[in-house]
Amino acid sequence: MVTDSYPAPAALDVAVSHATLDAVARGEIGAVLRLHVPGALVAFGGSDRVHPGYPQAVRAALANGFGAIERLAGGKAAVFHERTIAFALATPETDTKAGIETRFSAIARVMVDAFESLGIDARIGEVPGEYCPGRWSVNVGGKVKVMGVGQRLVRGAAHIGGVVVVDEGERIRDVLIPVYRALEIDWDPRTTGALADRAPGLDNAKVTQAIVASFSQSFEVIPGKLPSSVMDDAQGLLPQHLPRVA
Repeated sequence: MVTDSYPAPAALDVAVSHATLDAVARGEIGAVLRLHVPGALVAFGGSDRVHPGYPQAVRAALANGFGAIERLAGGKAAVFHERTIAFALATPETDTKAGIETRFSAIARVMVDAFESLGIDARIGEVPGEYCPGRWSVNVGGKVKVMGVGQRLVRGAAHIGGVVVVDEGERIRDVLIPVYRALEIDWDPRTTGALADRAPGLDNAKVTQAIVASFSQSFEVIPGKLPSSVMDDAQGLLPQHLPRVA
């Protein structure tokens, strides 16, 4: 498990996940779980990039104080900021497609168990009108989304990652309103929320501790650091994840 790999600049974050996935696929390292506090970013998906409003959406993110990156997994634009926790799990796989549902289910269950240990009514499932919708999202009381997840497959490895919103859910809403308007995505801003809305006093450290404890119930979690070679590779991959707009 790696918890101190937050890179600078913030846009390097997704490149680190990309480099980690490639290293796992090549057999250079074993499974890696990353948990860290990201910078303020809007992560755009593949369908966002081909929309005519993509350049305007990128400008809207920047105007609201968020960086812009192109995400590793699919899905719609998602938001990270300093009161969220980014997670990324890269695992070696012999048959990546066969395990898609199992990996989604496992990560969603880990998060639900973690949030329940904090006294939160966490549930798996899409909230109607949620941003970056997905059936493996985690919500609070069936009303607001607090965890989103996506998956990327390559030969020999899989990456499953996303974001947990600890606090300041309104920042997600405020930046996604103009971003989703530019991308012509219908959604309900009321579906944005944070764990701290239901459990005041929660912070990143407490939620991270709960997530690690939950992971430890199903996986062997050993603290560690990413090899310098992975961080070097991430620098080379960074251009692939910067917005390609004129």
